[in-house]
Amino acid sequence: MIQTQVADNGMSNGMVGQAITYEKIPTQIYADSKDASRAVAQEIADLIRSKQKEGKNCILGLATGSSPKTVYAQLIKMHREEGLSFRNVVSFNLDEYYPMQPDSIHSYVRFMREQLFDHVDMPKENYFIPDGTVPPAMINDFAQRYDNKINAMGGIDFQLLGIGGNGHIGFNEPGSLINSRTRLMTLDHSTRAATAMEFGGLHNVPKKAITMGVSTIMNAKRVVLLAWGERKATMIRSSVEGPVTELVPASYLQAHPNVAFFVDVRAASELTRVKTPWLVDTVEWNNSMIKKAVTHLSLTLDKPILKLTTKDYNDNGMSDMLAAHGSAYDININVFNQLQHTITGWPGGKPNADDTYRPERAHPAKKRVILFSPHPDDDIISMGGTFQRLVDQGHEVHVAYQTSGNIAVADDEAFRFIDFVVDYNQRFQIESPAAMKIFEDAKAFLKKKKDSEIDTPDVRYVKGLIRRGEAKATCRFVGTEHFHFLDMPFYETGTVQKKPIGTEDVKIIAELIEKVKPHQIYAAGDFADPHGTHKVCWDAIEGALSQLKHKNFMKDCWVWLYRGAWAEWDIHEIEMAVPMSPDQVMKKRMGIFKHQSQKDGVVFQGDDSREFWQRAEERNSGTAHLYDQLGLAEYEAMEAFVRWHF
Repeated sequence: MIQTQVADNGMSNGMVGQAITYEKIPTQIYADSKDASRAVAQEIADLIRSKQKEGKNCILGLATGSSPKTVYAQLIKMHREEGLSFRNVVSFNLDEYYPMQPDSIHSYVRFMREQLFDHVDMPKENYFIPDGTVPPAMINDFAQRYDNKINAMGGIDFQLLGIGGNGHIGFNEPGSLINSRTRLMTLDHSTRAATAMEFGGLHNVPKKAITMGVSTIMNAKRVVLLAWGERKATMIRSSVEGPVTELVPASYLQAHPNVAFFVDVRAASELTRVKTPWLVDTVEWNNSMIKKAVTHLSLTLDKPILKLTTKDYNDNGMSDMLAAHGSAYDININVFNQLQHTITGWPGGKPNADDTYRPERAHPAKKRVILFSPHPDDDIISMGGTFQRLVDQGHEVHVAYQTSGNIAVADDEAFRFIDFVVDYNQRFQIESPAAMKIFEDAKAFLKKKKDSEIDTPDVRYVKGLIRRGEAKATCRFVGTEHFHFLDMPFYETGTVQKKPIGTEDVKIIAELIEKVKPHQIYAAGDFADPHGTHKVCWDAIEGALSQLKHKNFMKDCWVWLYRGAWAEWDIHEIEMAVPMSPDQVMKKRMGIFKHQSQKDGVVFQGDDSREFWQRAEERNSGTAHLYDQLGLAEYEAMEAFVRWHF
């Protein structure tokens, strides 16, 4: 039993609250990754300054990946604005792909330079990263020297970690032993699949990496692990609450004397004190908590809500709920009715109807709607059934494609379209030297293109046109001609690594909203990766809404958030559920098929081998099944939404 700090589901910023839990690793839960990253950066800065006062070097163990980026950004900010010096910092990175050239866009040498080293006053001779170019016969010797160098420095003062989807730390994959040292490691398939989007496909991801061992990590004086988003939630629970096992290398940290996990609410969602807080602490039985507890109890016992009994509540730690809010019968009816009221076949509001218990307003009967789609297919994948309903029911639906999505188009697909244009021009005797030059230049570039090379502007533009054409086809299939291609500047780098959100990005969103003056806005609300495109696109929308919130038309504007193809809102969070019939499910599938460049093995497949239509259908049918399990009407599929409030 240890004391940890916890934030409840209702918090808005920072870390709040206290609770006693049976977690085996101190875990600090924050509202979002920015707050957590600031806290970690401050701890590192304090350590650096403390060592400076003692006249000693500060030895840091550093990580790569998306999780620590905001920490590094905060350290750079402290360097520039507060004078934090890195002159006494010596760093050792956890790992590097093998083989890997240091100037490759995938190299961790390049990553660390771009994310930290080139922006602070840390001497170049003070940072060490495993060498991805060392000859195979010399790897063991290199690894030994790497460990010896760390030991000669007196060991690592502060080790920063992320966590893989399979529980790895560094590249210590499942099966790694606690006494393992720096070595060459064969990467697990799930690890390679998770990073496939960065390499433009699984086949480009290296199969091996040099990694600092578990033993070296465990010898660090202080260890901090970062985790953001629901995709990390299962492994966070296994590491923090489960047994120590080589199958989850992060669980070894339970034995470390000075370790802490810094996670956001979504990454903590499977922890007992977050998922079922009434089992470990006294809770405030407000409506949100009651709904969460009752739906969880119903699903756990596999009993419809209306069949739950007083004994069910008492046997599962909810007796104080009954004492505060009456009988099981009354609570059951209340929660059942709340869930029933989320279901609607009229996402834009039902005209001439009593909307007291409906998720959307009846008036105005015909609404102006903006559906923001981060990529050119998120609209149809994530809410295609609702999109169709809105159009069929006579609303003015505008689709705003926030990015071009060009990096998700395979090279051969771009080459095929360029070839088509040239053949078309030749067949109809259209003289176009410019098109021919583009074809020849693209052909020459793609023939010699390296895996780490960025597409030329012309190739990127062609890839963007392919996705734009697919998006138009989808809109016309659904029945709207109101499509807007925003091509937000932050995205157009030609690489997975994007620029920070800028004022121009926000301005583009704000201008569209002010032009349309919508009654409804739909936006992607899946923020699993705080540095992913969906999160950045939402940040731009939120920035625009903040600028416009005082406008008169915004008083009538409601914002609904949808989720992506991989996950859905938890059942107790859903505020609007739009059911679909088998025919509507099939029509949505046909709409997804319009995105031909994303079928049959897409560039950014991730660790899920299914196509997007399969993922979407399983998610939608799963949501419908949950409603059925809870005792409500049985539907073929459902799309779910949560309302965002200004």
